[in-house]
Amino acid sequence: MPHINSNALIFAIRTPPTPTYVFDTYWRFATERQAVYFRRFTDRTGPWTNDPIISSHRFTNAYRASDRVSQYLIGDVIYSGDFDARNTVLRILLFKLFNKIETWELLEEKAGVLDAASFNVSKLNSILTDAMQAGERIYSAAYIMPSALRIGESTYKHKTHLDLLAAVLRDGIMERILTAKSFQELFFVLRGLPGIGPFLAYQYAIDLTYSEYFNFSEDDFVQPGPGALHGLMKCFSSLGDYTPAETIEWVKDRQDAEFERLGLKFPSLWGRPLHLIDCQNLFCETDKYARVAHPEFSEMTGRTRIKQRFSPKGELKAPRFPPKWKIDVKSSQQNAETNIISGDQVESFRGQQELRF
Repeated sequence: MPHINSNALIFAIRTPPTPTYVFDTYWRFATERQAVYFRRFTDRTGPWTNDPIISSHRFTNAYRASDRVSQYLIGDVIYSGDFDARNTVLRILLFKLFNKIETWELLEEKAGVLDAASFNVSKLNSILTDAMQAGERIYSAAYIMPSALRIGESTYKHKTHLDLLAAVLRDGIMERILTAKSFQELFFVLRGLPGIGPFLAYQYAIDLTYSEYFNFSEDDFVQPGPGALHGLMKCFSSLGDYTPAETIEWVKDRQDAEFERLGLKFPSLWGRPLHLIDCQNLFCETDKYARVAHPEFSEMTGRTRIKQRFSPKGELKAPRFPPKWKIDVKSSQQNAETNIISGDQVESFRGQQELRF
């Protein structure tokens, strides 16, 4: 009987994902959307793109941290004062449960500095209830926020979320968040909170890593959301031997080669490449873009239009990013023009897209 070496290594070649032509659109959309971001720094009125889909509809930035709400979270919630780890986590979660700048500013106006010492469920609930009954929307429309556990039949959804935060402070959950040893462990602690599904837990974990108290890489873990899964369905006819999360990692690792293949000059975030969270979001945005650009793929998801129209909310402020990213904000603002894609590339982008429509 032949001897079998139990220590021998066996290498299996996995079948990679099989792209459709929408995969090319993924990279072209990322390039043009990022170019629009930079153009807005030096051109207050626009138009910022010749692409009719991007100019007419609302899409997030190529980099998640560049979006208006993330920028507010970084500059006005996380780094607006000298908050310790416990207070920083509370502030991030309180902001993200509603994910709406106007709601945060309302709470600050009525309740003062928002931290563990001032956190009072009854007071905050009263402020939010009054606002809701006055016809104000207190939750962002970006995604549907489910309720946490309800205490009574008449309990409003926002009260369940305030109670959830009280439990985080009271029941040792805060300590588990602060002592997480990895990004994935942090994700699972958040995933265990009532009413917090995998997609929200992943998004909240990313938000926590913007602070100085979590030094996990954004590339340690990715959790595809429903929109990203739809985008993957359109960009690939098969994922081969890869899971959706592994496919997003595969895409992230190929970004330089893909931009080069398509002749695209991608304007990175001042040298910062796309990370897993950005690639995940771009699949969601590509799904939306393809509803108009590639309607032949709409049968996969049943969605044929983009609901939100683009409406600029004023001049872009100087960008603010986590200090550990080492992006010089002043230098970034002054040199934004050097990152703007030329008009020639805009026309090239449009020409390539017209071949696909």
